[in-house]
Amino acid sequence: MSAEPAAAAASGPAAEPSAGLRKVARVVLLDPEDRILLMHGHEPEDAGDDWWFTPGGGLEGDETREQAALRELAEETGITDVELGPVLWRRVCSFPFAGRRWDQDEWYFLARTKHSAMSAPRIGDGLTELERRSVAGMRWWTCQELSASHETVYPTRLAELLRRLLDEGPPSSPEVLDTEIV
Repeated sequence: MSAEPAAAAASGPAAEPSAGLRKVARVVLLDPEDRILLMHGHEPEDAGDDWWFTPGGGLEGDETREQAALRELAEETGITDVELGPVLWRRVCSFPFAGRRWDQDEWYFLARTKHSAMSAPRIGDGLTELERRSVAGMRWWTCQELSASHETVYPTRLAELLRRLLDEGPPSSPEVLDTEIV
């Protein structure tokens, strides 16, 4: 499940994840031109309540976060030819979506693909029923486009984080982002 909330997030101090949080793996997928693939989502019953987010979702069974990242990417985008890199960021978030509250411990993996912005990504065949009702599409974004956008994007500092990643490379250990609660 790749839900993200539509409202602006309030940031607070970074929290250590607890056992009660849903474990989530997300993918910062970059093409050969360093564009990032983002999905466009909305509340299932309100397409005007929308936002952009990275592919990914919850772990299933005893799979690792790495396995979940690759599975979710394939299910949501159909993209399977990726080189999965390190965990870039970790974030705890809590938000309302589809009539319930989601409390998540998210890990963001760097991944690279040979797909490019010229290769139009497609919504994958593996979407859940809820995802089919709430995912409107996806597109490749340049860092400049992301920085200039006035649309809601999660995590809220993604443009800044992507710029730093492209300028400095992956961090030596995952950066813990501020907790986001909506």
